[in-house]
Amino acid sequence: MEDSTLKRFGVSMEGSLLRKFDQLVTQKGYSNRSEAVRDLVREAIFEQSSEEDDQLIAGTILLFYNHHQRNLLEEMTTVQHEMHDLIMATTHFHLNHDSCIELIVVQGKASDVRKLSNKLTSLIGVEYGKLTVAPVEKL
Repeated sequence: MEDSTLKRFGVSMEGSLLRKFDQLVTQKGYSNRSEAVRDLVREAIFEQSSEEDDQLIAGTILLFYNHHQRNLLEEMTTVQHEMHDLIMATTHFHLNHDSCIELIVVQGKASDVRKLSNKLTSLIGVEYGKLTVAPVEKL
């Protein structure tokens, strides 16, 4: 049974850490510390739960690459076709003559999505890759 009532608890920390946290609260636009702490707790819980292979997640794979790299586009396409059931959409951007960004929207079991991301980000010619995910089911 879910308990949605707010509970109050105290947190102790050094003054310098609290000042830095307050700066973060202001920079991110939170109206108070509690909202920021709730988001940090949700993120920590999700990070832990996303380690579970069966957790259903959705997110994006961001790939920054040199499109002149030999065979890279073919290899990227092959990997995406092999795991097409995880891919909801892709968007391709030309940054300059050499560089492109590909944004791939994904959904599936955490283990499968991580495998897809690892295959893509480890291709020769991919200069930067990042998987960002969120749980599909509520925490």
